[in-house]
Amino acid sequence: MKKTLVFALIVLAGLAAVSCRAPKTEVTAPASSSDEALFKEGESYLKKDPERARLYFRQVIDSFPKSFFAQRAKLAIADSFYNDGDESNMILAASEYREFISLYPYSPSASYAQFRIALSFFDKTLKPGRDQAKSLQALGEFKKVLSLYPLSEEAQQAREKIKECEERLAEHTFGIGYYYFQVESYKAAISRLNDVLANYPFYSGMAAVYYYLGESNFLFSKPEQSVPFFTKLVSDYPKSEFALKAQARLKQISETPKPKTEKK
Repeated sequence: MKKTLVFALIVLAGLAAVSCRAPKTEVTAPASSSDEALFKEGESYLKKDPERARLYFRQVIDSFPKSFFAQRAKLAIADSFYNDGDESNMILAASEYREFISLYPYSPSASYAQFRIALSFFDKTLKPGRDQAKSLQALGEFKKVLSLYPLSEEAQQAREKIKECEERLAEHTFGIGYYYFQVESYKAAISRLNDVLANYPFYSGMAAVYYYLGESNFLFSKPEQSVPFFTKLVSDYPKSEFALKAQARLKQISETPKPKTEKK
């Protein structure tokens, strides 16, 4: 009998210990709490306990869906995920921002939400030479800021970020083209370098693009097709490190006798 009683007490103590350690998943607030009171309560927990803060914010949204504070609460939830900064939370942040735009498309904060969606991808982009999927996603989302909210404060910031995304993507594409050039795969090099010309005309390394396009065509036995690239390089980037090389190639091409065509 004593053994049974001792065992029961041990089990009860274990259950009590587990219940003490269990994370709190509910918030308690007076039934009369206003939307503002709940929102401010959530704000008070943002830094020390973001999960608890989100519970208060969700209570605002559920209890007062048409309230001004419901909008602020939805945005605060998204911001709380974004501020955590890791990959998983960035995904959740982007999802919350999208929901905000869907729920409140005419809110003055809609442009902010769209900009933050773009940043959630931009902040996780990798350096040129590595996977650029995030750069492409960020670029598309920043362009949405311009198209949907052209007069917003975020539009100018988006323009700057678009330049950064395009520079990174151009550098990545150029790097692949340059690699193909080094291994003498000139056709592949020409294809990649042409992509830079077509898609990223403001790339800061355009002098190198023109030079290696000219060289790739020249070494691919298409000297006449290399002339426009060398000429563009010399005229637009006369102080470039590639300008003298381009001039030498142009001179070599001009002095090389053209093959005679047979008369029919």
